[in-house]
Amino acid sequence: MESTRRSIAKAVSYRIIGTLTTTLVVFVALGRLDVAATVGIADTFLKIFIYIAHERAWNKITYGREQSSPEYFI
Repeated sequence: MESTRRSIAKAVSYRIIGTLTTTLVVFVALGRLDVAATVGIADTFLKIFIYIAHERAWNKITYGREQSSPEYFI
């Protein structure tokens, strides 16, 4: 299981890439930097919290995890 701090760090790094991509797409589509920046900032804050919630939910799901046996028995 990951720590909350690790999930937050991953979310922030992922969102930097996502924000730049979203901002670029909006700028190319509309040609307005002010609108692109506004959409990029709104997108960042919303999706950081969505990503953290998604990560925390998946930490509770055992699907696809390998069950390790203890190294020794008492």
